[in-house]
Amino acid sequence: MPLQGRHPQHRKEPLAKLLRRALFLFLGASLVSVGLEIFLVPNRIIDGGIVGVSILLSALTPVPLGAYLTLLNLPFLYLGYKQIGKTFAASTLFAVLVMSIGTTLLHPVPPITIDPLLAAVFGGITLGAGVGLVIRSGGSLDGTEIVAILLNRKTAFSVGEVVMFINIFILGSAGFVFGWDRAMYSLIAYYVAFKAIDVVIEGFDESKAVWVISDKSAEIGDAIVHRLGRGVTYLRGEGGYTGEDRRVIYCVITRLEEAKLKSIVEEIDPGAFLSIGPIHDVRGGRFKKRDIH
Repeated sequence: MPLQGRHPQHRKEPLAKLLRRALFLFLGASLVSVGLEIFLVPNRIIDGGIVGVSILLSALTPVPLGAYLTLLNLPFLYLGYKQIGKTFAASTLFAVLVMSIGTTLLHPVPPITIDPLLAAVFGGITLGAGVGLVIRSGGSLDGTEIVAILLNRKTAFSVGEVVMFINIFILGSAGFVFGWDRAMYSLIAYYVAFKAIDVVIEGFDESKAVWVISDKSAEIGDAIVHRLGRGVTYLRGEGGYTGEDRRVIYCVITRLEEAKLKSIVEEIDPGAFLSIGPIHDVRGGRFKKRDIH
């Protein structure tokens, strides 16, 4: 049951910001397509998550890679819509479609290199940069991360641990399909992509602490509760320069929710003070998403 109070009116995203988001989602998904079809797939090197499963299935069946990338992500798109919101789901759907079409168009293009080490390194960089751009734009290309967030709420495992377990199984499967040397190159590509994502989005932590100071703290807090589904805590603060009493909003979000939270704060109070920092461990309390009705 939602908290009592007035629901903030949901305002549409300005056209300029929508086009900017779409542009970066397109660029990110296109980079992922290049990393896959120009470097990794021709050299029988895979990535983790849904992308890795799609590469394995396309190698074992006549169905093209792009079809698997779309079909396997559809169930997770629905979960993302229910758990995170329609903006995230729409951004993810757009990015996945661009990635799927891109791999189909690039499939006939010959690879730049047939050296597996070069392919693993440069494919990982290209792939990671693309995924990072998509995440920074409020989307995702890997449904396993959404599953990991859901499992984290029901088990003792962290999001990072769940993702690691899933990817160890997927990357290990590459050894049976492509050979164990390609599985080891796949591990290199996965590690390089992980680091590239880290550079692009400036931190790969799953949870982030948020502090907001604003004259419209009640409206922002209400919007975070009802539109993002996160609980908030109000802290009492005092301005060091003015000496005025201020109310500080504190909450914890996942990194997939960061773009939406920023848009909420900017929409309600563009002049608000907003600070977001990484958290390496979250335990206890009420770090659970509320049902959004």
